[in-house]
Amino acid sequence: MKTAGVTARILFLVLLFVVAGCEPPQVGVKRIEPPPKADNDCNEASIYARYVPAKIHIMPLTEYTAVSNVVEEPGIKVYVSLLDSFGYQMKSPGVFRFELYEKVPRSAEPKGKRIDIWPDIDLTDVVENNNCWRDFLRAYEFSLPFDLEVSQSRILQATCLCPNGKRLSAEFTLPNTK
Repeated sequence: MKTAGVTARILFLVLLFVVAGCEPPQVGVKRIEPPPKADNDCNEASIYARYVPAKIHIMPLTEYTAVSNVVEEPGIKVYVSLLDSFGYQMKSPGVFRFELYEKVPRSAEPKGKRIDIWPDIDLTDVVENNNCWRDFLRAYEFSLPFDLEVSQSRILQATCLCPNGKRLSAEFTLPNTK
């Protein structure tokens, strides 16, 4: 009988440990759950917002094309690169506008009277975008017809109307050719 009582006590203690578990009871302590992941496209879109054009740059390769060149008509060959917020050149759809101004020497505002404005160049179409893109330069190439005699420096202004509504603009001084 004595062994049956000891065995019953041992079984009771084992059963008590099994039911209670190994972890001490935590009264008043809340478990921290990770926040539920929201299915919000805005958060994902904000990650890529830095990869849209942030700046436009007219490259120094931009120049007047020679009148004596039989292959091309006289004009201006313009090389434009779009830069993202990290400063890297990128390819992006957009509408490009080019304007040419007189350069006013020794002036706080060197951009004088507008000489010429070309029709907008729409590069939102993939085929047109690829036609103007020069991958080895990571820039766009445009040929603007222009047949006035160049006796003084001019200011070329390039504006890009981006699909996100941004308007980026840059200016470049074209030196006289005489």
